[in-house]
Amino acid sequence: MVVDSAWALLVFSLSALSAVQSVGGGPDLEWAVVGLMTLLMVFRRRNPDVTSAVAVGLGLAEIALHVTPGASSIGYLVFAYTGAAFGSAWISRLALGAGLVAGPLTVLRFYPGSGSGPGNSWQHAVFYSVLLSTPFVLCWAWGRLTRVRRAYLIELEDRAARLERERDAQAKVAVAAERARIARELHDVVAHNVSVMIVQADGAAYVLDNSPQQAKEALSIIASTGRQALVEMRRLLGVLRTADSAEEYVPQPGVEELPELLDQVRTAGLPVSYRTSGEARELPRGVELTVYRIVQEALTNVRKHGGPDVRANVAVDFRERELEVLIEDDGRGTTDEQLTTGGTDGLGHGLIGMRERVGMVSGSLTVGPRPGGGFRIRAIMPLKTAK
Repeated sequence: MVVDSAWALLVFSLSALSAVQSVGGGPDLEWAVVGLMTLLMVFRRRNPDVTSAVAVGLGLAEIALHVTPGASSIGYLVFAYTGAAFGSAWISRLALGAGLVAGPLTVLRFYPGSGSGPGNSWQHAVFYSVLLSTPFVLCWAWGRLTRVRRAYLIELEDRAARLERERDAQAKVAVAAERARIARELHDVVAHNVSVMIVQADGAAYVLDNSPQQAKEALSIIASTGRQALVEMRRLLGVLRTADSAEEYVPQPGVEELPELLDQVRTAGLPVSYRTSGEARELPRGVELTVYRIVQEALTNVRKHGGPDVRANVAVDFRERELEVLIEDDGRGTTDEQLTTGGTDGLGHGLIGMRERVGMVSGSLTVGPRPGGGFRIRAIMPLKTAK
C-alpha cells in the first residue's frame, strides 16, 4: 500500500493541476473523480475485484456526465493492469472489455462527428478509437503476463517444496532401512556370541571343582568370544560414526570365514560337519555376508532348540547360476506354531531376519522339519552365469 499510495499521490497531484485548469464538466465533478480515483488506487491490491469494478463504473459515469478526461484517466490504465494481474477471472474479462470500448466511447462522447476533431470522419473516428484503446489493452496484457509469471514462480516454489519433502521422505526410508540392517546384524552378532559364552560359562561352572583346567579353557573361550563380539559390534556400529574411520574395522565376514565360525561352534560343544561342492568362486559381498549370517543364525538356533546330543551339518553348493546353503540337524526340531509366531523363545525372529537377508539378494529360503527328525534350513541365491 505504500507504493500504491505514492503512485496515487502522484496521480492526485497531476489531476488536481488539470482540474484547476479545466473549463468543462464542472470543477466539483472533476474533484470528485480525482478524489475517488486516488482512494481506489491506494486499496487496489488489497481489494482488486472491488476497486477495479468501481473504477469501471467511475469511467462510465464520467462519460455519462460529460466530465472532460484529465490526468486522473491514468488511473484507468492502472486498473486495467490490476484487473488482469490480481483480479478474478470475471474482473479480468471486465477490464479487457472496458479497455476495448474506452476509445470508441471517448471519441463518440467528447468528439462527435462534426467539426475538426477526431470524429470529423469515420476513418478518423476508427483511428482515434483504436489509438485510445491501445494503452488499455497493453496494460491488460502486461497484467496477464504478470499473473502468468507469478503463477509460474508459485508452481516452481511448490515443486521445490514437494521435491524437498520427497527427499526427506527418501532419507527417512533409507535411515529406517539402515536401522533394520543394523538390527539384524546386532541380532546375529549378539545371539551367536552370547550363546557361545553362556554354554561355556555353564560348562565352566559344572567342571570348576573337578577339572580346573577345563574350566580355565572355557573361561579363555568366553574371553576370546567376547572380544570377537566387540570387534564385530564396533565394525557394525562404525556406520553410525560421523568421522571417516572405516579402516579401523575388519571386512564383512563371508564364506571364507565359515571354517573359523564352525571351529568356534565346535569349541562351544556342538558337533558340526562342513562340506562344499562345485567350483568355489568369488561372490558378491551381499551374498557373502548373507551366507555367513544364515549359517551363524542357524547354528545358534540349533544350540538353543536342538536339545542334548544334537549334531549339525552345513553344506555350501556352488552351482553355475545359483548358490545353495543347507543347514540340517538331528535335534528335536520345532513346532509349526514356533515357525509362524516365534513361540516364546524368539526362534521366529531369527527366521524373519534370514528371510529378509535372502530376499535382499533375490533368493529364496525354505525352513521346516527334517525327514527323520530335526530341522532343515535351505537358502538358494541366484548368481551371475560363470564365464
